[in-house]
Amino acid sequence: MPASSAMLAVDFGTSNSAAAVLEAGRVRRLAIEPGAETLPTAVFFPDERAPMRIGSAAAEALIAGDEGRYMRALKSVLGTPLFHEARPIGGRRRTLAGIVTAFLAELKARAEAAAGTRFERVLSGRPVHFHSADPVRDAAAEADLRGCYEAAGFREVDFRFEPEAAALAARADARPDELGLIVDIGGGTSDFSVFRAGPDGIEILASHGIRLGGTDFDHAVSMAHAMPLLGLGGALRRSFGDGLLPVPKAIYVDLSTWAMIPFLYNRETERAVEDMERHAVDRATMARLGHVIDVRLGHELAFAVEAGKIAANLGGAPAWIGMGQIEPGLGAPVTAGSLNAALAPYREPLRLAIYETLMLARARPDRIGAVVLVGGSSLMGLVETEARAACPGAEIRRSEAFTAVVDGLALATARA
Repeated sequence: MPASSAMLAVDFGTSNSAAAVLEAGRVRRLAIEPGAETLPTAVFFPDERAPMRIGSAAAEALIAGDEGRYMRALKSVLGTPLFHEARPIGGRRRTLAGIVTAFLAELKARAEAAAGTRFERVLSGRPVHFHSADPVRDAAAEADLRGCYEAAGFREVDFRFEPEAAALAARADARPDELGLIVDIGGGTSDFSVFRAGPDGIEILASHGIRLGGTDFDHAVSMAHAMPLLGLGGALRRSFGDGLLPVPKAIYVDLSTWAMIPFLYNRETERAVEDMERHAVDRATMARLGHVIDVRLGHELAFAVEAGKIAANLGGAPAWIGMGQIEPGLGAPVTAGSLNAALAPYREPLRLAIYETLMLARARPDRIGAVVLVGGSSLMGLVETEARAACPGAEIRRSEAFTAVVDGLALATARA
């Protein structure tokens, strides 16, 4: 396969990834997943040391009940010590850095097969801030990701802020001299760019971002609806003396956090849950938590919570978080009201981040002509509500939620 001077555009996302190239001035999305333009950012390591599976194949292995380790939201641990810690996964000790490298190497191979050429250069999207208000950890996260791309076989690695790439993709719908605001809500971060559409293209006036995304929404919905059915909010009897103690939250926090679920499956967690079950006032409910840990049902539960969140966001009849895999008939209703209550703490951070982006751009809210919603989690109702509140005169436009960033990155390769 011949090497190409073209640059591969990659949107390596918390939940989904995509790749594209620019051919004769037009964006061509590459089929890196059979029948799809996006690839779930997930991996599955079978216990019998069989080859790693990625994307939909990883989720299919999990759903089929194959023995092994499923992992998702790998991007969220970039820049943390956990990213370089070796742990037993898939029959041998691995680091998350090595797993991300393997994922990117497979993405590269699939992109090359689809394009019929070998890529040595990549332009990758990145959030404005991997970690809010922590420049040291933020720089470490980009260095981690750069190292993974290089280890995956790319000779030249460049980055572009994801909302700025989305602004390039939005140019076709922008009016002359229009001020626009990109609101890009992904799986792990929320990113914003103010842009001006001019005769020579898109001018970025300011960009900003916070560490808040769809996985945080899933976490909040899970803690409010599913985890109480596993003992959260209950009480424990003291080993000595009278009185009761509240059930500790730590295990529930990790169990409702996509990136942390795989690390709960160890003897230390099992012992902690066994002790909680012995002292629980409601032992039957606490036993459900023990079953989830023993049988490794954390990801199945997380998928059920995600599905319930999406259904409740659509409105209409109350949605349902099906937990029958834990206990027949078990589940939690999710209404529009309970969803709103669970996600209410995130409204102010979103609103403040929008206002801060406008301030950085020195753009008055009433001058914004269009708000462009990007990213799968931008489909949540609270995102549009907060965008309308911040820019009441703006037209709300919905981009290609899952591919706007990679489209913009491909367009940006023309200047690289």
